[in-house]
Amino acid sequence: MTKTIFKRPKSLKENIFHYCPGCGHSIAHRLIAEIIDEMEIRGVTIGVPPAGCAVLAYNYFDVDMIEAPHGRGPAMASGIKRVLLDRFVFSYQGDGDLAAIGIAESFHAANRGENITVIFINNAVYGMTGGQMAPTTMLEQKTTTTPAGRHKSLDGYPVKVCELFSQLKGVVYAQRCTLTSPAQVNKTKKAIKKAFQCQKDGLGFSLVEILSPCPTNWKMSPVDACNWIDEIMSKEFPLGVFKDDSTTTKKDREAV
Repeated sequence: MTKTIFKRPKSLKENIFHYCPGCGHSIAHRLIAEIIDEMEIRGVTIGVPPAGCAVLAYNYFDVDMIEAPHGRGPAMASGIKRVLLDRFVFSYQGDGDLAAIGIAESFHAANRGENITVIFINNAVYGMTGGQMAPTTMLEQKTTTTPAGRHKSLDGYPVKVCELFSQLKGVVYAQRCTLTSPAQVNKTKKAIKKAFQCQKDGLGFSLVEILSPCPTNWKMSPVDACNWIDEIMSKEFPLGVFKDDSTTTKKDREAV
């Protein structure tokens, strides 16, 4: 008797990903699709793809998708959720889309406690446009616009999104994960599912930041890129739960 233990999620279309070999976007897409299937919310899910490498995410997710202008994903997601309260709305963003041009929309959606979920892909560079310095580029990290490395006196410091957003009262859940091993992939899936559950329970803004490999722009092999995240990047951006008020907030809501 044959037992199927792995198959394509129904919420992923049968299209070939355009992402570079070793890129983390494809894994993140799959995890989101698996969770949508498991929670049986495919017919009521709306995704908002970003500008950047995942701009074509609507070619891969078999759910309703609405493209937002650069950086405006959380604003569009907020509007959708306020009008369609029964929908699951997630914004999928990169470090340029969320932490640069979209920092105001992201910050204020979080501060308002909009009942949406944001999946934040942090690969520390602008992947689609050639590997330029991003808000999350680390000190001394070389990019096409910082060939000698990022320096604090000229470029400032990397923005730490989870640490920043976790200080806002409207944020109910914030966790940073990675995709560098099967164990870490499983942890990331649990985090995304927890974020979706927070939305289901009507608790407020949830954020999952994912440290994602970008072998092409880092000029590394896929294996070396994963090792670099584990050995270097995760020290600057430590993994873990930065805020989880889901239990307290749910009890407060149920008491009203």
